[in-house]
Amino acid sequence: MLLARALRAAAAALPAPRPLLAAALPPRAPRPGPVLPAPAPAPSRSLWQLGGGGGRAALLRPRRGSAGGVSCGCGGLHTEGDKAFAQFLADEIKEEKKIQKHKALPQVSGGWELEVHGTEAKLLRKVAGERITVTFNINNSIPPSVDEDTQEDQKPDEQEPDITSTPNFVVEVVKDDTKQTLVLDCHYPEDEVGHEGEEESDIFTIREVSFQPTGEADWKDTNYTLNTDSLDWALYDHLMDFLADRGVDNAFADELIELSTALEHQEYIKFLEDLKSFVKCQ
Repeated sequence: MLLARALRAAAAALPAPRPLLAAALPPRAPRPGPVLPAPAPAPSRSLWQLGGGGGRAALLRPRRGSAGGVSCGCGGLHTEGDKAFAQFLADEIKEEKKIQKHKALPQVSGGWELEVHGTEAKLLRKVAGERITVTFNINNSIPPSVDEDTQEDQKPDEQEPDITSTPNFVVEVVKDDTKQTLVLDCHYPEDEVGHEGEEESDIFTIREVSFQPTGEADWKDTNYTLNTDSLDWALYDHLMDFLADRGVDNAFADELIELSTALEHQEYIKFLEDLKSFVKCQ
């Protein structure tokens, strides 16, 4: 009996045994239930339905009679601004035709024949075995009429000066028995400056002189060109007399201005008419 009590006392003194699996493994997660589908959202009106069932074409189709568009049937863009622009151009054309001095281009005296190709004009004349050609272009031929200071001092009732075309022009002189053409580049100076002591000043001047091969359209830059800025006056005067003997003098230069002004105004009116037709798509 004493031995049994001793064994029970020893067993009570030993620590309690540690659980092997329950303590080593983490707690088991609960088993997931079945995944249920999310509830369907409430139906809404799509763009297709908003467009009346016509799809993207119905959405992109412009509304008829919109305030910003003008229909002309050409398929181009037209706005109320285009309509006002076309009306302005129509009024401008009427006013320009009222002040147009020459319905037909004026003639140049002295037996000159006129050829016009758009904005370029040629005057041709033959004299005793020589062929003289004067060529000019009306583009950029309108000099500024008044400066800002003069425009500020101008009274409202004063009439604006007439627009005058003073283009640069080139004189070509060809002799029948030569293969060279004498070319003289002329222009109208802004300030007409004559020689001291002369009663009448030249209204045009010679700027450059050169020889070019006859019959070739393109001039060669390798040919010598004489600039008259530093030219001896005696030689310059002989060149001016050379032109005058062939009909290119002050009287010719005045008539060329009149012809160029009429041609420039004619082309300006034509440009306005083309612009109006373009804006209106006619």
